[in-house]
Amino acid sequence: MAGKEFPRQFVANHDALTEWDQIEPYFENLRSRCIDTPEQLNAWLLDWSELSACIDEVGTDRYVKMTCQTDNPEHKRAYLDFVECIEPECKPLWHAIHQKYSASPARADLPASRFEVFSRCVANSVALYRDENVPLQVEEAKLEQTYQEITGAMTVQYDGEEKTLQQLSVYLEGTDRDVRKEVWELSTKRRQQDADRIDETFDKLFALRHRMAVNAGERDYRAYAFKYRERFDYTPEDCLAFHDAVEKMCVPLMRKLRSERKAALGVETLRPWDLAVDPKGRSPLKPFTTSEELVAKCTTVFDLIDPALADQFRSMSGNGDLDLDSRKGKAPGGYQSTFHESRRPFIFMNAVGLQRDVRTLLHECGHAFHALACRNEPLVQYRSSPIEFAEVASMAMELLSIEHLDVFYSGEGLDRAKRAQLEGIVTLLPWVATIDVFQHWLYTHPAHTADERRDEWLRLHERFGASEDYSGYEQVLEKSWHRQLHLFEAPFYYIEYGIAQLGALQVWQNAIRRRGQALEAYRSGLALGGSRPLPELFETAGIRFDFSSETLGPLMQAVEDALATLAA
Repeated sequence: MAGKEFPRQFVANHDALTEWDQIEPYFENLRSRCIDTPEQLNAWLLDWSELSACIDEVGTDRYVKMTCQTDNPEHKRAYLDFVECIEPECKPLWHAIHQKYSASPARADLPASRFEVFSRCVANSVALYRDENVPLQVEEAKLEQTYQEITGAMTVQYDGEEKTLQQLSVYLEGTDRDVRKEVWELSTKRRQQDADRIDETFDKLFALRHRMAVNAGERDYRAYAFKYRERFDYTPEDCLAFHDAVEKMCVPLMRKLRSERKAALGVETLRPWDLAVDPKGRSPLKPFTTSEELVAKCTTVFDLIDPALADQFRSMSGNGDLDLDSRKGKAPGGYQSTFHESRRPFIFMNAVGLQRDVRTLLHECGHAFHALACRNEPLVQYRSSPIEFAEVASMAMELLSIEHLDVFYSGEGLDRAKRAQLEGIVTLLPWVATIDVFQHWLYTHPAHTADERRDEWLRLHERFGASEDYSGYEQVLEKSWHRQLHLFEAPFYYIEYGIAQLGALQVWQNAIRRRGQALEAYRSGLALGGSRPLPELFETAGIRFDFSSETLGPLMQAVEDALATLAA
């Protein structure tokens, strides 16, 4: 329903838009109106934006409730109702709206710079839309929900309690190697129980996606996905160059760090259960005990960065816009989503008391601050940005916070937390490259077999992986891609993390040189939302839109130099 801060002007307040017969008349209104003058077109665009935001809010509400309680049949039913009964009915009508906009004679009189991005997105949508893909997209969404349901139900009995795999991961930071091995085996054994179901789900998703690409006249799903994800400012070849840059500039540093870890642990071989423990045998960092403590300490961090951000975070906490604790039945992972009608961000995560939970909340708050920075934008289409820049907002917030981690730690604990943050970047980039190049291979080889898929995954592990030894657990390694939910729920959405990480590292370096100026540029970039092309968003934030070796090399050197100043 309409919020007090942003009252509805087009959709009636009494219409919840939870049923199709409430929604359809608004589409008919938009389709029937005259938009031959700039005044008519501008008013029509605002009504279009409001309708889109109201419908989106219904879907977001149902998705949030479903992921918060995947074992609640009512929430599952409501989410699937939106996926099956509302979204499919909307899509052909949105297509008609896009066509009407494209044909309006008044479009030429709109300010070119204001509508450049909007118009190219509409034109792309019109070119890509096919009626026959609508039911396939419904089936795709249902299969994606199946993956959520499978992974959300993964629990084990350990230490006398039923635990989620996220809760079990705490023990991987323990100093007892036998315990780490035990819980790692328990976790992977639980994943293996559903490996066939997950493979079957992915195979169905893969087949649907290839059919959608062919229906749209594309040679393969990669070509389709680049258009669908509106990648106007870079190409598949640019992504391949990024993979090469990571292999050359980042993988050697990652392997060096893993070699140092092996020596510090004093083990003959580094095993998968040796990657999270402190190499000096110190107990895991304990940044907080309860989610309330996590919220309080993050509020202090934001106060130190910018009191206005802290006020926004306090508002989120007070409005119930945070669901942070891990529990049975809750979907894995973390995300930030925006309720576009009320223009409020929501943060979902699975906190269990680890340093990575601090990083996750700081990350998702970056997204939330981005949403709030452009919430007064009239067009809903501009109230979010391309993921490549949206992730700059979140990853940069992690790095802007790094100097304030003394809120959580002191002494050697502070150095440990900073080191974990920087080493995490070094390991993230090769993983991003692995997932992205895996998708390039998968979707440009639509006839591949299961054995060929396995062999390609193992080849990429050799190219981008570190030195941990999976001897005796080869099947675990072969299926390790199963844990990357983006492969199932957001195909070709992962390279964005790599591109954005390079942007975030540049914001961090700018802040080291001139913190006030860097923060001002960062916030100026966020305030643009999605109203400008990617290169301009980056430029406004004071950074370069480039992900070649020329950019990556100096940034990796800066990370290595920073690590050298921290106690191991």
